[in-house]
Amino acid sequence: MTLWLLAMAGALWVLLPTYVANGAAPLSLGRGPKMDFGKMWPGDGRPWLGRSKTWAGFLIGGTVGLLVGLFEQYLLLAAPPSLQIVPAFAASLGSAVLPVALISYGALIGDALGSFVKRRIGMESGGRSPLLDQLPFILVPMALIGVFVPNLFLTAFWPGGMAGVLIVSWVVILSLFLHAGFNLVGYFAGLKKVPW
Repeated sequence: MTLWLLAMAGALWVLLPTYVANGAAPLSLGRGPKMDFGKMWPGDGRPWLGRSKTWAGFLIGGTVGLLVGLFEQYLLLAAPPSLQIVPAFAASLGSAVLPVALISYGALIGDALGSFVKRRIGMESGGRSPLLDQLPFILVPMALIGVFVPNLFLTAFWPGGMAGVLIVSWVVILSLFLHAGFNLVGYFAGLKKVPW
C-alpha cells in the first residue's frame, strides 16, 4: 500500500505544474491578443479556439507553472536523500527547465486543443464539455513527456505493467475532480466567467 501511495504522490508531484498553469491562465482576465487572432476555421466559419484563449493567459499560466515546477525541483535537490521520495524532473535545476516547460505549456496546449475540438463540434466558447474541458490539459503534457523525456514518464507514470495502467487511470480521475475544483475557485474569485 505504501508503494502505491508513493507512486501516486510521485505522479501528482510531476503533474503539479499542469494544474498550476491551467489555474493561473485566467489571471490574464482575457486580455491581450487571442491565440487564434480572431481567425475563423475555413471548414465551419467558427473561431479556431474562441475568445477565452489568449496569448497573455498562455504565457502567464505557463510561466507560473514553470516557476512552480522549478521550485519543486529545487526543493527535491535540496532535500536529504532520505526525503527524496518523489521523482525529480531531471538531474539538476538547469536540466529541469525542458521537462517542466513541456509539462506547464503542454497543459495549455492541451486546453487549447480541447477548445479547438469543442468549436468544431459546434460548442460556443465557455460551453461545458466534461471530458474536453478536463482531459486534454493533462494528457498532452503526459504525451510530451513520454516523447521527449521518456525516463521521467516511465519513472512517474509507468513503472511497468498493470501498475502503469492504475497510475495513469488514477491521474485522469483525480484530474477531473481537481480541474472542477480549480474552476469553481476561479469562478468565485471573479477570474472565470463560468464555473467549469
